[in-house]
Amino acid sequence: MSEVSVVLLRGINVGGRNSLPMAELRAMLEGLGAEDCRTYIQSGNAVVRGGVEAETLSDAIAAAKGFRPHVLVLHLDTYREVLDACPFAAQGQADGKSVHVYFADGTPQEPDAQTRALATGTETLAVRQGAAYLHAPDGIGRSKLAAKLDKALTVPVTARNWTTAQAIRALAEDIA
Repeated sequence: MSEVSVVLLRGINVGGRNSLPMAELRAMLEGLGAEDCRTYIQSGNAVVRGGVEAETLSDAIAAAKGFRPHVLVLHLDTYREVLDACPFAAQGQADGKSVHVYFADGTPQEPDAQTRALATGTETLAVRQGAAYLHAPDGIGRSKLAAKLDKALTVPVTARNWTTAQAIRALAEDIA
């Protein structure tokens, strides 16, 4: 039985830029040897059986579409660990759009005091080994902390809200 992986792309199908239909993403993944490819919504979330290299997929997208998204490939066990480590899981269960998981490609750094000071009175941030977690009950659309968090963590990250992260987990569990 092949290993199951979660594939997360950053910055596709956002604001009419970097368009990549999910049918094309699935075809690219299959062309790279992945099996049982499934995608979730249009923002670059896939689960696959078999190995896929992040750089190889990014190269394939660049060749076919003319832009190179950052690609993060996590083995299902690692993906589970990141979600299980979320200190705001209970809040995410109550309101899945209030909790955001920033999946990191490397070890994220704690943001400096100036960046942390951007948090509103309701926002809470936690940084762990492979992710950062933001509880923003008032939403992240106007959050100054969320706007600066990508750079403050010092490694490439891609964020998903709790609802989306759990839906991806369910897809992956289904093919595991």
